[in-house]
Amino acid sequence: MKAFLRTVVILALLGIILYPLFWVLGSSFKSQPEMLSNAGVVPEVFTPGNYPNGWSHLDTSFGRFFVNSTVVSLLVVLGNALSCLLAAFAFARLRFRGRATWFAIMVGTLLLPGHVLIVPQFIVFRQLDLVGGEFPYLPLILPHFLATEAFFVFLMVQFMRGIPRELDEAAKIDGCSTFGVFRNVILPLSRPALVTTAIFSFIWTWNDFFRQLVYVSDLPKYTVPVALRLFIDSQGQSEIGPMFAMSVLSLLPVFLFFLAFQKMLVEGINTSGLKG
Repeated sequence: MKAFLRTVVILALLGIILYPLFWVLGSSFKSQPEMLSNAGVVPEVFTPGNYPNGWSHLDTSFGRFFVNSTVVSLLVVLGNALSCLLAAFAFARLRFRGRATWFAIMVGTLLLPGHVLIVPQFIVFRQLDLVGGEFPYLPLILPHFLATEAFFVFLMVQFMRGIPRELDEAAKIDGCSTFGVFRNVILPLSRPALVTTAIFSFIWTWNDFFRQLVYVSDLPKYTVPVALRLFIDSQGQSEIGPMFAMSVLSLLPVFLFFLAFQKMLVEGINTSGLKG
């Protein structure tokens, strides 16, 4: 009986959590009049035309926005993986003056809201002539190659602290330098933490709206979150059905990326000191 009640409660909670997703999926097949009159999940009349209409609704094909978001997200993933791994290795394995102080300062930056940094970052990038241009994504990508994501550095440091130092000493006895220890010992064993960093980086970058809105102003260079906003114009007129259709499609890359690395994500969280 207890097992049955537990299953019912879990299914009920799952239904509550997934209801918004089902509602968006159902709304993507509703016509504009039905959208205003039918608040249910299942459409009365299926309107699959929302998908081709949404794909070609704007002056630029929506596929272009998917390409832009993919490029930005993958480069951010690469930047975070490389820079945060090197920074974490320094904090976790190297001994240098002020290491604890610098690590505390790095962790302290987690308390600073990201939006507070938007204005000074914009001023710096504008003075460096990196705002706009043929490739306007540099302000979105470049900071991630400088280990600015303290959360991922902290995650990797916690993971590396769980790797026995005896492995480092054995590698040094075999003739490995500090970089050799990093390449032959730490890097292969840090794969779960790297995958966790990659998944979160991809999801956060793909769904980012505000920063991309600030730095990208040319329609063909828009990313998916910014492009979805264009379905509602300045007069309040909106194409809700096509907008929901493109919203459903925008979920697929994140879902597939997560699905491909789900097992390693769980492993990375369990072994990096972040579990409850």
